[in-house]
Amino acid sequence: MFKQIQAFIIILPFVAFANEGQGSLHEKRMERQKEVVQVKSNVMKFCDEKPIPKQLINNDELKYNNLRACYGKGLKHDSTGFINKESFHSLIAALNSNTPEKFEEIHIGEGGRKLKNPQGALPFSLAANDGWINTIKPAPEFHSAETASEMVELYWSVFARDTPFNGFERDPTVALAVKELNKLSDFRGPKERGKVTPTTFLRGMTKGDLIGPYISQFHYQTIPTGIFMQSPMQPVPVAGRTNDYLVTFEDWFKVINGGVTGEKTKFNKNKHFIRTPRDLAEFVHRDYPGQVFFNALLLLHSYGSEALDSNNPYLSSQNQDGFVSFGLPHALELLAEAIEESLKASWYQKWEVNRRLRPEEFGFYLQKQLVDQQPMGIHEDLLQSSVLEKIFDIYGSYLLPQAYPEGSPIHPSYPAGHATVAGACATILKAFFNENTMVRAPIKPDITNTRLIPYNGMLMVGDELNKLAFNEALGRDHAGVHFRSDSTEGIYLGEKVAIDVLESNAFLNAENFKGFNLTKFDGTKIKIGGAKPPITTP
Repeated sequence: MFKQIQAFIIILPFVAFANEGQGSLHEKRMERQKEVVQVKSNVMKFCDEKPIPKQLINNDELKYNNLRACYGKGLKHDSTGFINKESFHSLIAALNSNTPEKFEEIHIGEGGRKLKNPQGALPFSLAANDGWINTIKPAPEFHSAETASEMVELYWSVFARDTPFNGFERDPTVALAVKELNKLSDFRGPKERGKVTPTTFLRGMTKGDLIGPYISQFHYQTIPTGIFMQSPMQPVPVAGRTNDYLVTFEDWFKVINGGVTGEKTKFNKNKHFIRTPRDLAEFVHRDYPGQVFFNALLLLHSYGSEALDSNNPYLSSQNQDGFVSFGLPHALELLAEAIEESLKASWYQKWEVNRRLRPEEFGFYLQKQLVDQQPMGIHEDLLQSSVLEKIFDIYGSYLLPQAYPEGSPIHPSYPAGHATVAGACATILKAFFNENTMVRAPIKPDITNTRLIPYNGMLMVGDELNKLAFNEALGRDHAGVHFRSDSTEGIYLGEKVAIDVLESNAFLNAENFKGFNLTKFDGTKIKIGGAKPPITTP
């Protein structure tokens, strides 16, 4: 008994200590809950105070009785190829109602393919401001010189689909395309000293796009994925007209009315790295949202701490590394949030604001004007282009040849979803990592495009991320499913969304954080998330 009492006396202080610790933990959790409420209130207040800019539209939807400037793919079409008005108005009624039941009453085309998530324009957001708050320019008008120039570029790009990027400067067809693009009254692609050149042909709009190979290093480098190494080799389509689609009215009408032709992309037997616009177009045909940016993140993470943004708080810590915060999981979280939020913003612009037609739809109206002599109000810059004669001679129509058997996806054109995601993801990675880090062991295709060889020059991470964003966006243009402005404005919209995500996320950090450094796509340098209000609990 004495030993039992002695043991009890010895244990008693520990029990008391444990009970005291339990109470202390509970009190700490209660205080934490108050802090959580305050932090979330701070985020909400920050978002609530953001100015709401006016969203402008081009009013094309009201200009044309036959709805020729409007997106209609997947809706019912009359036998002449024009959008069925009752079907279009059923879409507008659903969008104006904001009720799920009304969306089930949309009259889709006879082919039966479903519209791609028009209700995706409506979700709310917690990770950042709601997508609708970020505006973009109105879509270029149907009859404008800008739209005409974009179609001229798309028709010429058909003839460049199988030309290697590193062969543009020697290719006679590219030379003809460049000559004609320089004659257009409102072409807004990249230029050197005010002129389109073979070096700028089909490239993106940033300084980094014009440095080094056309394709970003994040497509060419081998990516470390755990214990596996991901090669840049991919299935590539067979070159030539065998992989150009929807050039007859019968095929076009079947697809525009929500059906399929049954044709499939033909592939080479052997895999290859990306060499041509067709190769790139096929990559962005099959990828999932943000795929190459997750690859870029893994590659940059493998560089170690020297590649991190200079304001990462753990670069100066003597006894800690970042992981849950300011480490790989944090970057993965930011990328995932940027993808979802950028798609919400893009879908809002597509369905609620612009409803711009797809290039394959525009090609039909060009066909109606040139073949059927029905005036469509198309700008002279396109009507006078020499590329149209080449298109008609080879394909027998003025329809825009598509690189995908199904043509474009079944959602409006402006802005491009791929582009918006790309702009958002590139912005996250430029914030998280040091843009002035040099890409290790840069590579390029050899002159024969049979292997990748060392690139003799310096390529910076920031430039290559910008290039990657435009690779992802313009690859869809090369397929004929988007206009250039869809891509450019989509990238700029994605950047705005990513900045919102980063600013909101900065409220959640426990560390002393000075803010991410970032260079925007237009070259402006900014700092994000460097000043958050203190937590003040009642």
